[in-house]
Amino acid sequence: MVKGINKRVVVIRPSNSEIFEEAIFIVRGEALNEKGYTADDLIREACRAADAYMKNGTSKQRRLSKLPPPVFMLAGAAMTAIVWIITSI
Repeated sequence: MVKGINKRVVVIRPSNSEIFEEAIFIVRGEALNEKGYTADDLIREACRAADAYMKNGTSKQRRLSKLPPPVFMLAGAAMTAIVWIITSI
């Protein structure tokens, strides 16, 4: 726990998600003071960032999960063989 430091956060609680309870974003100090962003700007940016993360994260996961299990087995066996050969030299 850090004491003596104030941080501003934006907490987004999606109403229609069965998976996520909330997303927490830590706001940069100069965003509110020097740059003059409003609370609406912060919420809009937090929602955009969360949406972009979900779109990018799920597409990679889906692509990898489409591979059949034998591919993972062969990849693991190949890596084990390479490590075994390298360490025995």
